[in-house]
Amino acid sequence: MISLNNEQKTLESLTSDGQHYAIVMYDDDTLLGNISLHEIDNISRRASVGLFIGEQEHRNKGYGSEALRLILDYGFKTLNLHNIMLLVHSDNDLGIYCYKKVGFREFGRRREAKFKDGQYIDVVYMDILSSEFYHIN
Repeated sequence: MISLNNEQKTLESLTSDGQHYAIVMYDDDTLLGNISLHEIDNISRRASVGLFIGEQEHRNKGYGSEALRLILDYGFKTLNLHNIMLLVHSDNDLGIYCYKKVGFREFGRRREAKFKDGQYIDVVYMDILSSEFYHIN
């Protein structure tokens, strides 16, 4: 679980790089989380994506996958990107499920790269190509 303090530090560090968006409820503007494209490389046409849904009550309801589809469509169509990748902790089953549902594929794993809750866990590398996204979605 990512603490509010760690998420705040991450957000502050990301503000200097990339494009960042709030994920809000359509009906009442309740803040659900955030999503960003960062490390954008226009020459190689690649970027990284980051997604965070804050409150547990808002997770596993499709908000993350909807936000991912929107930002991937924007990244591929508007920014003309070819490859978008992400990193996810191997114990984040809901996140991995969400990413696979949208079309991301695992392409690598850094074994025991993160010490969390008293144990080492893997960091999973996933990506999606523009052709794969439009084939699936």
